Amino acid sequence: MSAAVKHKAVATWLALLVGVFGLHRFYLHGLKDRWAWAFPLPTLLGLAGLQRMNHLGQDDRLAWILIPLLGISLVAALLGGIVYGLMPDERWNERFNGGRPASTGGWPAVIGVVLCLFIGGTTLMATIAFSAQRYFESQASDQ
Repeated sequence: MSAAVKHKAVATWLALLVGVFGLHRFYLHGLKDRWAWAFPLPTLLGLAGLQRMNHLGQDDRLAWILIPLLGISLVAALLGGIVYGLMPDERWNERFNGGRPASTGGWPAVIGVVLCLFIGGTTLMATIAFSAQRYFESQASDQ
């Protein structure tokens, strides 16, 4: 019995839309993929940090630590989407479809890559800026 065909565009869009929970990795590798299971915990911790900051304000130091976890999870998922979308069709089919010429990326994969790059770059810059600002604020308040 042959395995289901894995589509490059589907993997790219899963990484873009729900990649922070590892669903793009579950789609490609199944439920036994350890990297897929590594996504939900930092994502949920980051969301808890956002919730804490909404309720307790910007001075909550635990939120300062938790929020960048969400950014890192999002950037990692979107990087995966970029890698999947830009992978040559032959290599994609060899790796995920057992060598069968089954999947071509086409424009849906390209559009997904562009969105992953845009959102991922913005998220990475925002995460670095947030973390640096909070670090320097904590250094200034300690003196």
